[in-house]
Amino acid sequence: MSDVAAIEQLVKDYKALKNEIHQVIVGQEEVVDQVLISIFSRGHCLLVGVPGLAKTLLVNTIADTLGLSFNRVQFTPDLMPSDIIGSEILDESRQFKFIKGPLFNNIILADEINRTPPKTQSALLEAMQERRVTAAGTTYTLPHPFFVLATQNPIEQEGTYPLPEAQLDRFMFNIWVDYPTFVEELAIVKSTTSDTKIQLKQIVSGEKIAEYQELIRRIPVPDNVLEYAVKLVAKTRKDNPMAPQLTKDFISWGAGPRASQYLIVGAKCHAALHGRFSPDIDDVKAVALPILRHRIVRNYRAEAEGFSNDRLITELMKSQ
Repeated sequence: MSDVAAIEQLVKDYKALKNEIHQVIVGQEEVVDQVLISIFSRGHCLLVGVPGLAKTLLVNTIADTLGLSFNRVQFTPDLMPSDIIGSEILDESRQFKFIKGPLFNNIILADEINRTPPKTQSALLEAMQERRVTAAGTTYTLPHPFFVLATQNPIEQEGTYPLPEAQLDRFMFNIWVDYPTFVEELAIVKSTTSDTKIQLKQIVSGEKIAEYQELIRRIPVPDNVLEYAVKLVAKTRKDNPMAPQLTKDFISWGAGPRASQYLIVGAKCHAALHGRFSPDIDDVKAVALPILRHRIVRNYRAEAEGFSNDRLITELMKSQ
């Protein structure tokens, strides 16, 4: 199949996926779009939102429609690295045998990831970056494709372990899950308080996802789009010659090179899902907020004057 035909097929599968997901998930259009973009871009997602907004249900539904193996890990303060990676045990014949942990699945829902101590968070870090884990000196490759979709509650900070910048940087997207609208909430209440059971169809297989991931990497990018993405990231760094006054006034730390890489891969995927064979600057802008919002650190002045990360990124995109 040619790349042109493959992109046309990807668009069809993407529309079918969204229709299937929306049989269970009401609204949350942007959230569903961004999670699917990250999956086809080989990235991980951090879903931030208050409890009860169907974050877990969304991940479960996506796993069902993609025909991938799924596991949910509830992160707690007493969770140890071996609880997620797996551990060695003595079997009946007194031989050491490795029992695989929940990480050995295609989709991992890391629920309330900021509730577990740093050593368990760092065990997840190797899995996310290297797509493999090490136990008792032996390295095990994780199944392909492999995604971590983590959730975080922004309200409670009592008894939590905030993710370090190095781990936040491993997430392609930081997705804000907002409250539903009045009409959406009516539909949610109507569908969840009756006895209707929805049987979801598998739309895309794991092998097909791997093919689409490779297809997206092959999409060509014009030089002006590459320059726009790299310049946008450079503008978040206060000591960079390209940084505007806004950055110098309100940003302590800017985004690293991984942000530029994700902007390009995300823009390629966004263009492909909309049936285009090459991304433009609007595609970069479409994915910029969830990619950059967890990669810039505001200073006290920004907090005092009400400049959120999203507002700063929006202003920087306007100044291009």
